[in-house]
Amino acid sequence: MEQILTPEAAMSAGSTSVPAKSAASWPAIIAGAFVAAAATLILIALGSGIGFAAVSPWANHGVSVTTFAVTTAIWLILTQWISAGLGGYITGRLRTRWIGTHAHEVFFRDTAHGLVTWAVSTVLVATVVTSSIFSGVGAAGHAVSDAASAGARGAMASAGNSTSPVWAYSEDKLFRSSGSMTSPSAAAGPAAAAGAAPAADPRMETAHIVANALATGSVPDADRAYLVDQVAARTGVSQADAQARVDSFIATVMQAQAKITADADAARKAASQASIYLALSMLIGAFIASVAAALGGRLRDEHI
Repeated sequence: MEQILTPEAAMSAGSTSVPAKSAASWPAIIAGAFVAAAATLILIALGSGIGFAAVSPWANHGVSVTTFAVTTAIWLILTQWISAGLGGYITGRLRTRWIGTHAHEVFFRDTAHGLVTWAVSTVLVATVVTSSIFSGVGAAGHAVSDAASAGARGAMASAGNSTSPVWAYSEDKLFRSSGSMTSPSAAAGPAAAAGAAPAADPRMETAHIVANALATGSVPDADRAYLVDQVAARTGVSQADAQARVDSFIATVMQAQAKITADADAARKAASQASIYLALSMLIGAFIASVAAALGGRLRDEHI
């Protein structure tokens, strides 16, 4: 005669055969997470040591911002592969063996253990060295920002107190005396023709003109004419030569500002790309940890 089990009897029978405890092997998860976190720290330090974090926005100084973004992406993915795979495998080999559990359920539990291990290790690493992960990209952005700020401060300061040697050099070159002048009397004629030179040093006002040009993007004609008169009066060169000096000076300043802006934009794009690469590498790490834990768990059940 066929025996029919009521729901209450089935629950009672199940309670006697299946222990009422969590399927998660937390000791194995914690052990694997610490292994993964330690491997991540080692690989990050190694990547910094061999130059993957040595970025510079200036030419011929370290790697470029674009190269840094590419190398950072590759190294982050390799770091996740190695650390997540190692941590997941350790978790799978150390977890408790589930007796009388279906093979599909064992596979799911192993992959879940790997995913939890990856999550715990990620939180550990993020808590300890979040700032270190983006130190290279942040250094590039800060370098460009500091350069732009220094240029603005240099334009607003006098030549003697300028914080940027670029502006001081350009201003000195602008008011450099003519090489053909051999005596003060030789300079008297052109200077007198252009008018008596003012007693005050014009570099301060020139710095203000440069600051205004950087803010507005152009130099008014009145400012150009004023600079031409000042250069002709103080250097003894002709009006045409003074005009050429002023045009060259303004072009140099505007080109430098354009380069700073372009470098800042490149650093911003590199930081955005690095964030995308980091998210992608983390997803890859989660997958690798799950697969490694399933492999480690299967090998454990085969050998024990």
